Amino acid sequence: MAKKKKKPENSITENRKARFNYEIIDTYEAGIMLIGSEVKALREGKGNLDDCYGVFKDDELYLMNSYIGEYSHASVLPHEDRRTRKLLLHKRELAELKMAREREGLTLIPLRLYWKSGKVKVALGVCKGKKKHDKRDTQKDRDWQRSRHRILKQGV
Repeated sequence: MAKKKKKPENSITENRKARFNYEIIDTYEAGIMLIGSEVKALREGKGNLDDCYGVFKDDELYLMNSYIGEYSHASVLPHEDRRTRKLLLHKRELAELKMAREREGLTLIPLRLYWKSGKVKVALGVCKGKKKHDKRDTQKDRDWQRSRHRILKQGV
């Protein structure tokens, strides 16, 4: 059985499907507006970025369909699991992202959530969707790299 990879100390969750389904062109670091129980739930590791994407509304960027589970010791009124969350970027970065999205038809996909100086940050990728044959090529390359390492390890 394969060894489990350790995630970095500051990492909360990672969108592993994004690297397979999309070609990542550029990445940005964004802050995210959360309420207290969401931050505590993320400290417990109850976050998920699958099927999540960024959308512009009124010159502001929002994260849609991101999942943050309920905090186990929350009060009577817990937060919504899949609510829309605002992403915090500089105006210049927002303008760049909006132009890239409109001009080139690119998608904004969160790649991972992590801690930085006690704050939750989102690594946001500017991505282009892969076609089926691109995914097959990626899979073939990955399989070849594994077999090559296996052969080199055996010393043949």
